[in-house]
Amino acid sequence: MIEIGSITIDLSDPFTLMVIGVSALVLIALTLLIIAVRRAGQSARVTVQMMEQVGKLAGDVNVLNQGQHTLANNIRTVSDQQTTSQTQVIQTMEVRLAAVQAQMADKLADNAIKSARSLSDLQERMKDTLSGSSEKTTKSLTELQERLATIDKAQSNIEKLSGDVLSLQDILSNKQRRGMFGEIQLTDIVSKALPAESYTLQATLSNGKRADCLIHLPNPPGPIVIDAKFPFEAYEAFAAAETKDDQAAALRALGAAVKVHIKAIADKYLIEGETADGALMFLPSEAVYAELHARLPDVVRAGFDARVWIVSPTTCMATLNTMRAILKDARMREQAGAIRKALRQLHRDVEIIGEKAGKLETHLRQAGDDVSGVLTAATRAGKRADRLDNFDFEELAPEVDANVVPLIKSDN
Repeated sequence: MIEIGSITIDLSDPFTLMVIGVSALVLIALTLLIIAVRRAGQSARVTVQMMEQVGKLAGDVNVLNQGQHTLANNIRTVSDQQTTSQTQVIQTMEVRLAAVQAQMADKLADNAIKSARSLSDLQERMKDTLSGSSEKTTKSLTELQERLATIDKAQSNIEKLSGDVLSLQDILSNKQRRGMFGEIQLTDIVSKALPAESYTLQATLSNGKRADCLIHLPNPPGPIVIDAKFPFEAYEAFAAAETKDDQAAALRALGAAVKVHIKAIADKYLIEGETADGALMFLPSEAVYAELHARLPDVVRAGFDARVWIVSPTTCMATLNTMRAILKDARMREQAGAIRKALRQLHRDVEIIGEKAGKLETHLRQAGDDVSGVLTAATRAGKRADRLDNFDFEELAPEVDANVVPLIKSDN
Protein backbone atom coordinates (compact mmCIF):
# COMPACT_ATOMS: atom_id res chain seq x y z
CA MET A 1 0.00 0.00 0.00
CA ILE A 2 1.34 3.46 -0.89
CA GLU A 3 -0.26 6.62 0.47
CA ILE A 4 0.31 9.90 -1.38
CA GLY A 5 -1.44 12.62 0.59
CA SER A 6 -5.08 11.58 0.81
CA ILE A 7 -4.76 9.09 -2.02
CA THR A 8 -4.05 5.45 -1.24
CA ILE A 9 -2.58 3.21 -3.91
CA ASP A 10 -2.90 -0.51 -3.64
CA LEU A 11 -0.08 -2.20 -5.58
CA SER A 12 -1.79 -5.55 -5.41
CA ASP A 13 -4.74 -4.29 -7.48
CA PRO A 14 -4.43 -5.26 -11.18
CA PHE A 15 -6.18 -2.14 -12.33
CA THR A 16 -3.75 -0.04 -10.40
CA LEU A 17 -0.88 -1.88 -11.95
CA MET A 18 -2.38 -1.44 -15.44
CA VAL A 19 -2.83 2.29 -14.83
CA ILE A 20 0.77 2.56 -13.68
CA GLY A 21 1.97 0.64 -16.77
CA VAL A 22 -0.08 2.78 -19.17
CA SER A 23 1.21 5.92 -17.45
CA ALA A 24 4.74 4.67 -17.80
CA LEU A 25 4.20 3.93 -21.51
CA VAL A 26 2.70 7.36 -22.10
CA LEU A 27 5.66 8.92 -20.27
CA ILE A 28 8.12 6.94 -22.37
CA ALA A 29 6.28 7.93 -25.61
CA LEU A 30 6.39 11.57 -24.63
CA THR A 31 10.09 11.29 -23.85
CA LEU A 32 10.81 9.65 -27.22
CA LEU A 33 8.71 12.30 -29.01
CA ILE A 34 10.67 15.08 -27.34
CA ILE A 35 13.93 13.44 -28.31
CA ALA A 36 12.77 12.98 -31.94
CA VAL A 37 11.74 16.63 -32.18
CA ARG A 38 15.12 17.74 -30.85
CA ARG A 39 16.99 15.47 -33.27
CA ALA A 40 14.87 16.77 -36.19
CA GLY A 41 15.94 20.30 -35.32
CA GLN A 42 19.55 19.22 -35.18
CA SER A 43 19.20 17.41 -38.55
CA ALA A 44 17.79 20.57 -40.12
CA ARG A 45 20.72 22.57 -38.84
CA VAL A 46 23.13 19.89 -40.08
CA THR A 47 21.42 19.86 -43.50
CA VAL A 48 21.83 23.62 -43.78
CA GLN A 49 25.51 23.31 -42.89
CA MET A 50 25.94 20.54 -45.42
CA MET A 51 24.32 22.64 -48.11
CA GLU A 52 26.72 25.44 -47.34
CA GLN A 53 29.68 23.02 -47.50
CA VAL A 54 28.37 21.59 -50.82
CA GLY A 55 28.29 25.13 -52.21
CA LYS A 56 31.80 25.75 -51.10
CA LEU A 57 32.82 22.38 -52.58
CA ALA A 58 31.33 23.32 -55.93
CA GLY A 59 33.31 26.57 -55.88
CA ASP A 60 36.46 24.62 -55.03
CA VAL A 61 35.75 22.20 -57.88
CA ASN A 62 35.49 25.13 -60.30
CA VAL A 63 38.75 26.50 -59.01
CA LEU A 64 40.25 23.03 -59.35
CA ASN A 65 39.10 22.78 -62.97
CA GLN A 66 40.71 26.11 -63.71
CA GLY A 67 43.94 24.97 -62.03
CA GLN A 68 43.80 21.72 -63.97
CA HIS A 69 43.59 23.62 -67.27
CA THR A 70 46.48 25.77 -66.18
CA LEU A 71 48.46 22.69 -65.14
CA ALA A 72 47.81 21.06 -68.51
CA ASN A 73 49.15 24.13 -70.29
CA ASN A 74 52.17 24.18 -68.00
CA ILE A 75 52.78 20.45 -68.57
CA ARG A 76 52.58 21.01 -72.33
CA THR A 77 55.13 23.82 -72.03
CA VAL A 78 57.43 21.75 -69.86
CA SER A 79 57.13 18.83 -72.28
CA ASP A 80 58.17 21.05 -75.16
CA GLN A 81 61.10 22.42 -73.16
CA GLN A 82 62.07 18.92 -72.10
CA THR A 83 62.01 17.72 -75.72
CA THR A 84 64.25 20.63 -76.73
CA SER A 85 66.60 19.97 -73.82
CA GLN A 86 66.73 16.25 -74.56
CA THR A 87 67.63 17.03 -78.17
CA GLN A 88 70.42 19.36 -77.04
CA VAL A 89 71.65 16.88 -74.43
CA ILE A 90 71.64 14.06 -76.99
CA GLN A 91 73.65 16.16 -79.40
CA THR A 92 76.11 17.12 -76.63
CA MET A 93 76.36 13.50 -75.48
CA GLU A 94 77.06 12.36 -79.02
CA VAL A 95 79.91 14.86 -79.30
CA ARG A 96 81.30 13.87 -75.88
CA LEU A 97 80.82 10.20 -76.63
CA ALA A 98 82.82 10.57 -79.80
CA ALA A 99 85.59 12.31 -77.85
CA VAL A 100 85.46 9.65 -75.13
CA GLN A 101 85.56 6.91 -77.77
CA ALA A 102 88.65 8.52 -79.27
CA GLN A 103 90.27 8.80 -75.83
CA MET A 104 89.34 5.21 -75.06
CA ALA A 105 90.84 4.06 -78.32
CA ASP A 106 94.06 5.89 -77.51
CA LYS A 107 94.11 4.48 -73.97
CA LEU A 108 93.38 0.98 -75.27
CA ALA A 109 96.26 1.31 -77.72
CA ASP A 110 98.56 2.51 -74.92
CA ASN A 111 97.33 -0.26 -72.65
CA ALA A 112 97.90 -2.81 -75.39
CA ILE A 113 101.47 -1.59 -75.80
CA LYS A 114 102.02 -1.56 -72.02
CA SER A 115 100.46 -5.02 -71.75
CA ALA A 116 102.75 -6.33 -74.46
CA ARG A 117 105.76 -4.88 -72.66
CA SER A 118 104.58 -6.19 -69.29
CA LEU A 119 103.98 -9.58 -70.84
CA SER A 120 107.47 -9.69 -72.27
CA ASP A 121 108.92 -8.56 -68.92
CA LEU A 122 106.80 -11.16 -67.17
CA GLN A 123 108.03 -13.83 -69.54
CA GLU A 124 111.63 -12.86 -68.82
CA ARG A 125 110.99 -12.84 -65.08
CA MET A 126 109.24 -16.18 -65.37
CA LYS A 127 112.24 -17.56 -67.20
CA ASP A 128 114.56 -16.22 -64.50
CA THR A 129 112.24 -17.52 -61.78
CA LEU A 130 111.98 -20.92 -63.41
CA SER A 131 115.74 -21.14 -63.79
CA GLY A 132 116.20 -20.03 -60.18
CA SER A 133 113.50 -22.46 -59.07
CA SER A 134 115.22 -25.28 -60.91
CA GLU A 135 118.49 -24.38 -59.19
CA LYS A 136 116.76 -24.19 -55.82
CA THR A 137 114.99 -27.45 -56.52
CA THR A 138 118.28 -29.08 -57.41
CA LYS A 139 119.86 -27.66 -54.26
CA SER A 140 116.88 -28.76 -52.16
CA LEU A 141 117.06 -32.25 -53.63
CA THR A 142 120.77 -32.35 -52.85
CA GLU A 143 120.14 -31.22 -49.28
CA LEU A 144 117.30 -33.73 -49.03
CA GLN A 145 119.63 -36.49 -50.14
CA GLU A 146 122.17 -35.36 -47.55
CA ARG A 147 119.48 -35.32 -44.87
CA LEU A 148 118.30 -38.74 -45.94
CA ALA A 149 121.88 -39.94 -45.63
CA THR A 150 122.03 -38.38 -42.17
CA ILE A 151 118.73 -40.04 -41.29
CA ASP A 152 120.07 -43.38 -42.53
CA LYS A 153 123.14 -42.86 -40.38
CA ALA A 154 120.99 -41.94 -37.40
CA GLN A 155 118.85 -45.00 -38.07
CA SER A 156 121.93 -47.16 -37.98
CA ASN A 157 122.96 -45.46 -34.73
CA ILE A 158 119.49 -46.11 -33.32
CA GLU A 159 119.73 -49.74 -34.32
CA LYS A 160 123.13 -49.91 -32.67
CA LEU A 161 121.72 -48.20 -29.57
CA SER A 162 118.86 -50.69 -29.55
CA GLY A 163 121.42 -53.47 -29.62
CA ASP A 164 123.27 -51.81 -26.76
CA VAL A 165 120.02 -51.54 -24.80
CA LEU A 166 119.33 -55.20 -25.39
CA SER A 167 122.86 -55.98 -24.27
CA LEU A 168 122.29 -53.87 -21.17
CA GLN A 169 119.06 -55.75 -20.51
CA ASP A 170 120.96 -59.02 -20.86
CA ILE A 171 123.56 -57.71 -18.40
CA LEU A 172 120.95 -56.59 -15.90
CA SER A 173 118.99 -59.83 -16.19
CA ASN A 174 122.05 -61.85 -15.10
CA LYS A 175 122.95 -61.46 -11.42
CA GLN A 176 126.68 -62.07 -11.95
CA ARG A 177 126.87 -59.68 -14.89
CA ARG A 178 124.84 -57.10 -12.97
CA GLY A 179 127.39 -57.31 -10.16
CA MET A 180 130.20 -56.79 -12.66
CA PHE A 181 128.32 -53.79 -14.07
CA GLY A 182 128.19 -52.19 -10.61
CA GLU A 183 131.85 -52.95 -9.96
CA ILE A 184 132.89 -51.43 -13.29
CA GLN A 185 130.91 -48.26 -12.58
CA LEU A 186 132.38 -48.07 -9.07
CA THR A 187 135.89 -48.53 -10.45
CA ASP A 188 135.37 -45.72 -12.95
CA ILE A 189 134.13 -43.31 -10.27
CA VAL A 190 136.90 -44.17 -7.78
CA SER A 191 139.64 -43.90 -10.41
CA LYS A 192 138.42 -40.42 -11.37
CA ALA A 193 138.10 -39.15 -7.80
CA LEU A 194 141.18 -40.58 -6.02
CA PRO A 195 144.86 -41.13 -6.87
CA ALA A 196 145.79 -44.73 -7.69
CA GLU A 197 147.88 -45.32 -4.54
CA SER A 198 145.02 -44.34 -2.20
CA TYR A 199 142.71 -47.31 -2.95
CA THR A 200 142.82 -51.03 -3.75
CA LEU A 201 140.32 -52.85 -5.95
CA GLN A 202 139.19 -56.37 -5.02
CA ALA A 203 141.11 -56.16 -1.74
CA THR A 204 141.22 -59.32 0.40
CA LEU A 205 140.73 -58.74 4.13
CA SER A 206 142.04 -60.76 7.06
CA ASN A 207 138.79 -62.75 7.28
CA GLY A 208 139.20 -63.92 3.70
CA LYS A 209 136.41 -61.72 2.35
CA ARG A 210 137.08 -59.74 -0.81
CA ALA A 211 135.86 -56.14 -1.00
CA ASP A 212 135.12 -54.40 -4.29
CA CYS A 213 137.15 -51.35 -3.20
CA LEU A 214 139.19 -50.46 -0.09
CA ILE A 215 140.00 -46.77 0.48
CA HIS A 216 143.22 -46.33 2.49
CA LEU A 217 142.15 -43.58 4.86
CA PRO A 218 144.37 -42.66 7.83
CA ASN A 219 143.42 -43.52 11.41
CA PRO A 220 140.90 -42.37 12.34
CA PRO A 221 138.69 -43.52 10.73
CA GLY A 222 140.92 -46.07 9.00
CA PRO A 223 140.50 -47.98 5.73
CA ILE A 224 136.88 -47.98 4.55
CA VAL A 225 135.21 -50.56 2.28
CA ILE A 226 132.94 -49.76 -0.67
CA ASP A 227 130.87 -52.69 -1.93
CA ALA A 228 128.62 -52.50 -5.03
CA LYS A 229 125.09 -53.95 -4.76
CA PHE A 230 122.23 -53.81 -7.27
CA PRO A 231 118.80 -55.19 -6.13
CA PHE A 232 117.49 -55.09 -9.68
CA GLU A 233 114.86 -57.87 -9.50
CA ALA A 234 112.97 -56.27 -6.61
CA TYR A 235 113.11 -52.81 -8.19
CA GLU A 236 112.01 -54.19 -11.57
CA ALA A 237 109.04 -55.89 -9.89
CA PHE A 238 108.16 -52.61 -8.17
CA ALA A 239 108.37 -50.67 -11.46
CA ALA A 240 106.21 -53.25 -13.26
CA ALA A 241 103.53 -53.38 -10.53
CA GLU A 242 100.17 -51.99 -11.66
CA THR A 243 97.96 -52.17 -8.58
CA LYS A 244 98.61 -50.61 -5.19
CA ASP A 245 98.77 -54.04 -3.54
CA ASP A 246 101.38 -55.24 -6.03
CA GLN A 247 103.40 -52.05 -5.54
CA ALA A 248 103.26 -52.41 -1.76
CA ALA A 249 104.40 -56.04 -1.98
CA ALA A 250 107.22 -55.20 -4.41
CA LEU A 251 108.28 -52.27 -2.21
CA ARG A 252 108.48 -54.56 0.83
CA ALA A 253 110.55 -57.02 -1.23
CA LEU A 254 112.90 -54.22 -2.30
CA GLY A 255 113.37 -53.09 1.30
CA ALA A 256 114.03 -56.67 2.42
CA ALA A 257 116.63 -57.17 -0.34
CA VAL A 258 118.45 -53.97 0.60
CA LYS A 259 118.44 -54.92 4.29
CA VAL A 260 120.00 -58.28 3.38
CA HIS A 261 122.80 -56.46 1.53
CA ILE A 262 123.28 -54.08 4.48
CA LYS A 263 123.63 -56.97 6.92
CA ALA A 264 126.06 -58.82 4.62
CA ILE A 265 128.29 -55.73 4.29
CA ALA A 266 128.25 -55.11 8.04
CA ASP A 267 129.18 -58.73 8.77
CA LYS A 268 131.92 -59.04 6.16
CA TYR A 269 133.66 -55.67 6.00
CA LEU A 270 133.47 -54.13 9.49
CA ILE A 271 136.60 -55.60 11.19
CA GLU A 272 137.74 -53.93 14.37
CA GLY A 273 141.32 -52.76 14.22
CA GLU A 274 141.58 -53.39 10.47
CA THR A 275 138.85 -51.33 8.78
CA ALA A 276 136.84 -48.28 9.71
CA ASP A 277 133.76 -48.65 11.85
CA GLY A 278 131.57 -48.00 8.81
CA ALA A 279 131.26 -49.05 5.17
CA LEU A 280 129.62 -47.80 1.99
CA MET A 281 127.08 -49.70 -0.12
CA PHE A 282 127.24 -48.43 -3.71
CA LEU A 283 123.97 -48.51 -5.72
CA PRO A 284 124.76 -47.98 -9.42
CA SER A 285 121.26 -46.55 -10.04
CA GLU A 286 120.01 -43.11 -9.07
CA ALA A 287 116.41 -44.33 -9.44
CA VAL A 288 116.80 -47.11 -6.86
CA TYR A 289 118.60 -44.69 -4.51
CA ALA A 290 115.78 -42.13 -4.89
CA GLU A 291 113.06 -44.73 -4.26
CA LEU A 292 114.83 -45.90 -1.11
CA HIS A 293 115.02 -42.40 0.37
CA ALA A 294 111.51 -41.44 -0.77
CA ARG A 295 109.54 -44.60 0.07
CA LEU A 296 111.75 -46.65 2.42
CA PRO A 297 113.28 -44.31 4.99
CA ASP A 298 113.27 -47.14 7.55
CA VAL A 299 115.70 -49.08 5.34
CA VAL A 300 118.01 -46.05 5.19
CA ARG A 301 117.82 -45.72 8.98
CA ALA A 302 118.59 -49.44 9.29
CA GLY A 303 121.75 -48.80 7.25
CA PHE A 304 122.69 -45.95 9.62
CA ASP A 305 122.18 -48.25 12.60
CA ALA A 306 124.40 -50.90 11.01
CA ARG A 307 126.98 -48.19 10.07
CA VAL A 308 126.47 -48.94 6.38
CA TRP A 309 125.84 -45.80 4.33
CA ILE A 310 124.04 -46.15 1.01
CA VAL A 311 125.47 -44.02 -1.82
CA SER A 312 124.52 -43.46 -5.46
CA PRO A 313 126.94 -42.55 -8.27
CA THR A 314 126.44 -38.83 -7.52
CA THR A 315 126.71 -39.04 -3.74
CA CYS A 316 129.59 -41.52 -4.05
CA MET A 317 131.57 -38.98 -6.08
CA ALA A 318 130.92 -36.32 -3.44
CA THR A 319 131.96 -38.70 -0.65
CA LEU A 320 135.14 -39.66 -2.50
CA ASN A 321 136.05 -36.00 -2.98
CA THR A 322 135.73 -35.54 0.78
CA MET A 323 137.99 -38.57 1.30
CA ARG A 324 140.46 -37.06 -1.14
CA ALA A 325 140.64 -33.93 1.03
CA ILE A 326 141.22 -36.15 4.11
CA LEU A 327 144.03 -38.02 2.33
CA LYS A 328 145.62 -34.77 1.25
CA ASP A 329 145.50 -33.42 4.81
CA ALA A 330 147.02 -36.66 6.16
CA ARG A 331 149.85 -36.49 3.63
CA MET A 332 150.47 -32.89 4.60
CA ARG A 333 150.74 -33.92 8.25
CA GLU A 334 153.10 -36.79 7.33
CA GLN A 335 155.31 -34.45 5.38
CA ALA A 336 155.24 -31.70 8.02
CA GLY A 337 158.73 -32.66 9.37
CA ALA A 338 160.25 -32.76 5.91
CA ILE A 339 158.59 -29.47 5.11
CA ARG A 340 160.04 -27.85 8.27
CA LYS A 341 163.53 -29.21 7.44
CA ALA A 342 163.25 -27.93 3.90
CA LEU A 343 162.15 -24.55 5.26
CA ARG A 344 165.23 -24.41 7.56
CA GLN A 345 167.50 -25.27 4.64
CA LEU A 346 165.72 -22.67 2.55
CA HIS A 347 166.27 -20.08 5.31
CA ARG A 348 170.03 -20.93 5.46
CA ASP A 349 170.25 -20.68 1.70
CA VAL A 350 168.62 -17.27 1.86
CA GLU A 351 171.14 -16.15 4.51
CA ILE A 352 174.06 -17.37 2.36
CA ILE A 353 172.62 -15.55 -0.62
CA GLY A 354 172.43 -12.36 1.52
CA GLU A 355 176.10 -12.71 2.59
CA LYS A 356 177.25 -13.34 -0.96
CA ALA A 357 175.18 -10.41 -2.16
CA GLY A 358 176.85 -8.14 0.47
CA LYS A 359 180.31 -9.24 -0.60
CA LEU A 360 179.40 -8.81 -4.25
CA GLU A 361 178.10 -5.33 -3.49
CA THR A 362 181.50 -4.44 -1.84
CA HIS A 363 183.44 -5.79 -4.84
CA LEU A 364 181.13 -3.99 -7.23
CA ARG A 365 181.51 -0.72 -5.28
CA GLN A 366 185.37 -1.07 -5.35
CA ALA A 367 185.28 -1.96 -9.03
CA GLY A 368 183.11 1.09 -9.61
CA ASP A 369 185.64 3.33 -7.83
CA ASP A 370 188.45 1.82 -9.90
CA VAL A 371 186.50 2.34 -13.10
CA SER A 372 185.80 5.95 -12.04
CA GLY A 373 189.58 6.54 -11.48
CA VAL A 374 190.40 4.98 -14.85
CA LEU A 375 187.84 7.20 -16.55
CA THR A 376 189.28 10.32 -14.81
CA ALA A 377 192.87 9.44 -15.93
CA ALA A 378 191.65 8.73 -19.43
CA THR A 379 189.90 12.11 -19.50
CA ARG A 380 193.13 13.90 -18.43
CA ALA A 381 195.15 11.96 -21.01
CA GLY A 382 192.65 12.86 -23.68
CA LYS A 383 192.84 16.53 -22.82
CA ARG A 384 196.67 16.46 -22.94
CA ALA A 385 196.57 14.64 -26.28
CA ASP A 386 194.27 17.38 -27.62
CA ARG A 387 196.68 20.07 -26.47
CA LEU A 388 199.59 18.28 -28.10
CA ASP A 389 197.61 17.83 -31.27
CA ASN A 390 196.83 21.55 -31.45
CA PHE A 391 200.47 22.65 -30.65
CA ASP A 392 202.15 24.60 -33.61
CA PHE A 393 205.87 23.95 -33.90
CA GLU A 394 206.46 26.43 -36.80
CA GLU A 395 205.60 29.47 -34.71
CA LEU A 396 208.69 29.01 -32.62
CA ALA A 397 211.83 31.19 -33.79
CA PRO A 398 214.95 29.16 -34.54
CA GLU A 399 217.63 29.68 -31.88
CA VAL A 400 221.27 28.62 -31.99
CA ASP A 401 222.22 27.11 -28.81
CA ALA A 402 225.70 25.71 -28.33
CA ASN A 403 224.35 23.48 -25.74
CA VAL A 404 221.92 21.83 -28.16
CA VAL A 405 223.32 18.67 -29.53
CA PRO A 406 222.71 18.47 -33.28
CA LEU A 407 220.69 15.58 -34.47
CA ILE A 408 222.79 15.08 -37.56
CA LYS A 409 226.42 14.19 -37.05
CA SER A 410 228.90 16.54 -38.87
CA ASP A 411 231.64 15.41 -41.24
CA ASN A 412 234.43 16.82 -39.00
